[in-house]
Amino acid sequence: MASQRPALRFLAHCKPSSRRRIPTSPSACHRPFSSSAANPARSPAPFARYVSLTALSLLVAVPLFFKIAVDEPMKLDELTLAERDLKTKMAQGVTDMSPMRLRMEKFIREQQKDIVQALEAIDGSGFRIDEWQRKEGGGGTTCVLQDGNVFEKAGVGISLVYGTLPKAAILKMRANHKNIVEGEAIPESLEFFAAGLSLICHPKNPMAPTVHLNYRYFETANPDGSSGAWWFGGGSDLTPNYLFDDDAILFHKSLKDACDAHNKDYFPKFKKWCDEYFVNKHRNESRGIGGIFFDDLDEATQDKESIFAFIQDSLKTFVPTYSTIMNRRKDMPFTEKEKEWQQIRRGKYVEFNLVHDRGTAFGLNTPGARVESILMSMPLTASWRYMYEPEPGSREERLVDVLREPKEWV
Repeated sequence: MASQRPALRFLAHCKPSSRRRIPTSPSACHRPFSSSAANPARSPAPFARYVSLTALSLLVAVPLFFKIAVDEPMKLDELTLAERDLKTKMAQGVTDMSPMRLRMEKFIREQQKDIVQALEAIDGSGFRIDEWQRKEGGGGTTCVLQDGNVFEKAGVGISLVYGTLPKAAILKMRANHKNIVEGEAIPESLEFFAAGLSLICHPKNPMAPTVHLNYRYFETANPDGSSGAWWFGGGSDLTPNYLFDDDAILFHKSLKDACDAHNKDYFPKFKKWCDEYFVNKHRNESRGIGGIFFDDLDEATQDKESIFAFIQDSLKTFVPTYSTIMNRRKDMPFTEKEKEWQQIRRGKYVEFNLVHDRGTAFGLNTPGARVESILMSMPLTASWRYMYEPEPGSREERLVDVLREPKEWV
């Protein structure tokens, strides 16, 4: 009722009175007499009618706007996490004081450019670059080199995903991350951000190894846009068709050096994790000769800044290490039989990616997923031969022996 009083006072003030005369012009005094003019009570003057209607409108509108403004304020100033981040980047850029999600985005964008340039220098041809957006929030950049001089296929992609976790997903993640929500009450939904850089290279020459790399960051967001629960994951692994011990040692040593600079326990732990994760369980053999793999690194492992520093150092080992290996192997001679063996090994690679890889499954089951980017890891060609076994004592058999019994290279 209180919200109606200003309108009632205004109506009382504006209501026509029988004692109040409406000014007329001199010409009005000479207008012809009419019955409507003689009876103002039956037909009020236009101005009085206008004032009455205006006051009546205000009587209805004022309480409504009062309720909107006080009882149910409009939430025009509430932004999604993606909108907050875009506003921050436009106003301030990205610095060491920015939220980790923005710093991770900046880092993987820079690394993508460096890696693409390095692979183009090896191959001599350029990447196709696709920028894409998710209507649910975020997007990415997918760079693919196909049918090149050195690489049958190489892909370097980054993805930036903004979304909302439903209650079921929150409950599932809470099994590994107790701090994903505070207290026992589980919200119906929770905003999240995920960013990652993924890489795959399938060389033409069977003497040159396939390589895979992925580094990622995930966090939930509080209502004010600050970080909630967070964790990092990633790793890199080498998949040769023919074993060259010096390549395997170089690859593992570069990763070990990056690990040791931050925590001496990292490399043995992450090497074992890699050997156990990249396994075709249905064949009882590893996909490749390993590297490092880790997931869910959060405050239980180290603080956020320390883990981010480790992520940066690990990822930066890729270009100098793999460039060295490719320059050793890309121009080596090979036979048709060795090319056939490469195709058989490629088939095993595909099996793992489609049957066992959690990243592929997560990507394909994410709403708004860009399938072409997720499946860029697939080689152009692969082969499956029925009941194929390598010849005893051959180089092919030596590889299979190592894949069935992982080896410590450093």
